[in-house]
Amino acid sequence: MSPECRGRQSRLLVPIVVSLLGLVGAVGCGGDQVARPLTGIVRDDPLRSDGITVTDVTDTGAYPADDDSFELVARPGSLLVVYFGYTQCPDICPTTLTEIRTALRRLGDDATRVDLAMITVDPERDTGEILNAYVGSFTEQFHALRPESDDELRTAEAAFLASSSVTRLPDGTVEVGHSVNSYVVDENGTVLVEWPFGHGVDNTAHDLEVMLDTSAS
Repeated sequence: MSPECRGRQSRLLVPIVVSLLGLVGAVGCGGDQVARPLTGIVRDDPLRSDGITVTDVTDTGAYPADDDSFELVARPGSLLVVYFGYTQCPDICPTTLTEIRTALRRLGDDATRVDLAMITVDPERDTGEILNAYVGSFTEQFHALRPESDDELRTAEAAFLASSSVTRLPDGTVEVGHSVNSYVVDENGTVLVEWPFGHGVDNTAHDLEVMLDTSAS
């Protein structure tokens, strides 16, 4: 299980030591070792998201939804960054998405080959309008995904070994906990790398450059 942020103000829990998961390594698209290793978490047996769909409520930006679902795979020759979060997250989510936005700006024209898909773990409060405005503040190339059922959310989370919870307390406070990793997926639905919270702009930009270079070769 990935480390989580949790609490009324999303406090970060102690991360699980990566070495226990057996995730150390460096691969490029297709699993071949590259001269510039990735800095994120790379699994010997990569996670897969092909065939996993989530309700798409995108109505602005580069990809207004043509239908009501989106498969969690990248466009051909591109990359898809998948993130589970919620718009009222006070710290973890905006910090992570700001890092991704800044890293994309460093890519120049290559940033057009990277899309962001945010799956809300708090669909009751995250309406389509709210979710579009939030994700659209970080990039124009996004998919705003709002699961229509708990089963839909859990199926998507299971593909990434992610988790979340929403608890409504007697005083009306809503407490949300969710995994804090980001996942980079290729056009085949292979998760090439996972970024833990606090991965950093430099590392994020580096990994995107390496994967884009590899996919273009």
